[in-house]
Amino acid sequence: MKLETRRLLLRNPRRKDVRDLVEGLNDIQISESLGFIPHPYTERNAREWIEKNSSQRGIKRKKEYNFAIELKSEKKLVGVVLLDSVDYFHGSARIGYWVNKNYWGQGIVTEANRKVLDFAFNKLNLRRVHLGAYVGSEASNRVAKKLGFTLEGTLRQSHRTKATGKIHDTNTYGLLREEFYHQRKSKTKN
Repeated sequence: MKLETRRLLLRNPRRKDVRDLVEGLNDIQISESLGFIPHPYTERNAREWIEKNSSQRGIKRKKEYNFAIELKSEKKLVGVVLLDSVDYFHGSARIGYWVNKNYWGQGIVTEANRKVLDFAFNKLNLRRVHLGAYVGSEASNRVAKKLGFTLEGTLRQSHRTKATGKIHDTNTYGLLREEFYHQRKSKTKN
């Protein structure tokens, strides 16, 4: 599966992405903000993740979609957007993401997430997507707001980070399909 924006190709992870995954995720600043990523992050971790994704390619109604974020100009994986906990009955899912530190501040996270949100609401016909951001992660909380998510609450001591073992409070954000479409209409009018 492929999604495309002006600068990005959002695609299935491939075996040739191993080095780029390790480069991006073997950074404590990245892995400590993602609950499920070990530190150090090794080639073996990357290969196992790619294999897991490859084994799910033929499934029509997946519970999880992983999009490698490829920067077209460099033909390089610079991050991942994950849509998981997809529940077709309830019409909901969770979105998560990371971007290699060398590419922070370039709007890549926002651009990639907008495209995946469009996929979630338009193609999967979901009505709600939620996002969790550690209370202390200013950048992740800023991205949630920039994407139009509404802060719905804070879950205290809700998450342990695999990389550090540290326990975090998590802000929970929600975005409804109609809010996403309203936000898109507003942007095209300006």
